[in-house]
Amino acid sequence: MTGPAAPPAPVRPLLDPDDQRTVLRQRVENALLSLPGHFEFDNPITGVNATDLFSLNSLLGTGIEIEVVRTLNQLRALWDPEEVWAGYRFERSSQAFPDVRLVRGEARDDIAIGVELKGWWLLSKEGVPSLRYQVSPAACAPHDLICVVPWHLSNAVSGVAAVIEPWIESAWYAAEYRDYWWQHLRSAKGKTGLSHPQAAHPYPNKADLVLVRPQEDGGGNFGRLPRAKPLMEAFIARSMRHEILGIPVADWVSFLKLHSDTATPEEIGQALEAQLTEHLGAITPGAAEQLLSLLAQVGRLLSP
Repeated sequence: MTGPAAPPAPVRPLLDPDDQRTVLRQRVENALLSLPGHFEFDNPITGVNATDLFSLNSLLGTGIEIEVVRTLNQLRALWDPEEVWAGYRFERSSQAFPDVRLVRGEARDDIAIGVELKGWWLLSKEGVPSLRYQVSPAACAPHDLICVVPWHLSNAVSGVAAVIEPWIESAWYAAEYRDYWWQHLRSAKGKTGLSHPQAAHPYPNKADLVLVRPQEDGGGNFGRLPRAKPLMEAFIARSMRHEILGIPVADWVSFLKLHSDTATPEEIGQALEAQLTEHLGAITPGAAEQLLSLLAQVGRLLSP
């Protein structure tokens, strides 16, 4: 017996092409996509143990986001070539939604557009962005964006921070699709209801209630956008294929996860052998065993 059919999925809002904010939004999106060629973070990182790298996002994440905002302001020629928005500049406030707003001078309530900005440390254990996006769709202005900026160190485990192509989506659509996935697409055994704040509105103050509350969420997973497939799926796959020093991000993450604080050399070796057996055995039966035998012989030859 099957349950009721899911309602139609949400669609991205249609924006008036003649609206100045629609033009601004497209140009801001283009500026965000150009970040990899303009981003600079002049604070080299050295001396971090490989086992401590997973905590790097908590140490540098805020600085990365601040630098993204500074870069956006430097790219004014891209998003305001006709100086329609003269006197406006991007400002970041971690306590507000969206946390980056294009405001005019000291008039903080004169907001042209907002961007909810999140950094993603590519070598994190999760292998996906760790953001939780729980804001109500009603708190998103039609032109607002959500942007996830992946970053890494230039030498993988040291060097200066570098960013790669970000993920950019309508803030409203991301919130709507998150709710839709939670209620209709995921495999849920419990209750799927959601409680939306009644008075949510765009550009809320810090004290305003704007978060959606799930009726039941034992795992604390509501708002994890990477789970709401296929919303970020292609972006995550592309980011994990990005190469750092010629090695794909996915391989760096896999390697670093093996070398935890408590892992012994024997456990690491066993895990590497299991991975090799799995990958090669799936291609050619017996190939993994032959290669492992050869590696063992080489190891004995190189041993003192």
